[in-house]
Amino acid sequence: MPEFLSPPSVGRRFTGGQRVRLGDTDPEGRLRPDAAARYLHDVAGDDWEDTGVDSGDLWVVRRTAIRLAPAGRWPNLGEAVTATTWCSGIGAAWAERRTDLAVGGVVLVEAEALWVPLDGTGRPRRISHGFRDVYGLASGGRRVSGRVTAPVVPDGAERRPWPLRRVDLDVAGHVNNAASWTALVEVADGPVATAVLTHHGPVEWGEPVTLAAARGQMWLSNGDDVRVSGEFSPLV
Repeated sequence: MPEFLSPPSVGRRFTGGQRVRLGDTDPEGRLRPDAAARYLHDVAGDDWEDTGVDSGDLWVVRRTAIRLAPAGRWPNLGEAVTATTWCSGIGAAWAERRTDLAVGGVVLVEAEALWVPLDGTGRPRRISHGFRDVYGLASGGRRVSGRVTAPVVPDGAERRPWPLRRVDLDVAGHVNNAASWTALVEVADGPVATAVLTHHGPVEWGEPVTLAAARGQMWLSNGDDVRVSGEFSPLV
């Protein structure tokens, strides 16, 4: 599980919010992790747009970690969620973003995400000076690594086909990060206390995708090529 830093005392912080809707919840009325991932996308996009920096970059998620705060819980249907986000570290061609989800001023869910900017050809590009000018103070000069652990699917993992849907595709033509979280929700089969989803490569339309699962773990792969891996711990 990545490090979850506290909000900075100086530098840029951005706050947005939305209400938990029917399509965001599980049968018990709790916010699902895939819906939480959409919230994280939305506030990150709103923050970036609010900066006014016009770089032409398309930001994609490499890794997202979500956990319940020490005295937290999943927000419930109808509750107004406030999302506060900030940059917690910068690397050569990636940046780390922390986000807190709160209800009534109490932080319930904490998230950390590693984002990578792509140029017009879909290739990673170095973090721009404009980005550093806006977010550098909040990051405190903290450098973060963009390295992720290579996934290994154990021989005993249960496997099944994972059909793709056109509604899961994003503007890059890949399966959206939040849509990939639905696979973890399916495997967890109940609320989680912690979860990490890592993207090792894009899930492409038309590929035969397999969902593999073992205790507290899941993988989406095309043959032996793992594109997404996840780890989670159930809520007890």
